[in-house]
Amino acid sequence: MTQDHARLPAAFGRPGSSSFVDFVAEHAPHLLPGSAGGEGIVEGVPHGTTIVAATFDGGVVMAGDRRATAGTHIASRDIEKVFPADEHAVVGIAGSAGLALELVRLFQLELEHYEKIEGRQLSFDGKANRLATMLRSQLGLALRGLAVVPLLAGLDPEVGRGRIVSYDVTGGRYEEQDHHAVGSGAAYARGSLKKRWRRGLGGDAAVRVVVEALVDAADDDSATGGPDALRDIWPVVVLVTPAGAVRVSDDVLASVTGAVLTERREARA
Repeated sequence: MTQDHARLPAAFGRPGSSSFVDFVAEHAPHLLPGSAGGEGIVEGVPHGTTIVAATFDGGVVMAGDRRATAGTHIASRDIEKVFPADEHAVVGIAGSAGLALELVRLFQLELEHYEKIEGRQLSFDGKANRLATMLRSQLGLALRGLAVVPLLAGLDPEVGRGRIVSYDVTGGRYEEQDHHAVGSGAAYARGSLKKRWRRGLGGDAAVRVVVEALVDAADDDSATGGPDALRDIWPVVVLVTPAGAVRVSDDVLASVTGAVLTERREARA
């Protein structure tokens, strides 16, 4: 291989936008999610649900069940739908599973690229706006039935508290207060959050609140998977504090879930 062939294209060495998505759109748009054409409604694609988030004293927590469905079929029992976006933000996804996972990976790269170019993390509002722009570019796919509905949460050092932002398929962003849920089980999860969330919660108590919300959603929504002790499948729960984004261990979640179910069995006795 000659030296010329071994070198990166000139575009990689030119100063440009701090947006990784803009760079790819300019130089290799075919690599972006949803760049393939096509017409008509796409059916039979696995969908993921349900995602919940809640603020607590000193941070924010997000949790997601592990089930993906394709119509009435359980496509996966252990899909993961909640991911750290960067050190102080977390993103959860509901909707077309494959496209949503690809969008999350691109969003993570977008934030990492910005930090490397600018030497600092993007502000929380900046993260929320970037994700909205990425969603807006997927509107054509959403109209074909391949919708992605994310939920973003994280610490905002400018206001000194946790924040939660929801979206619609057109890229519209909405600031949520205290707690929120998206996905097919969202209505049941929100009802649970309204009853159990309170100001001044600590991190451990907040974990229990979001786990209970998922248990309630799974009880009434067939597309939401409840904790599965037989297969050791537990929700994905991520805490975001000033120390960073940390995933709660399965051992802790097994204990929390066990306590919730035991309490409910005793209440029925």
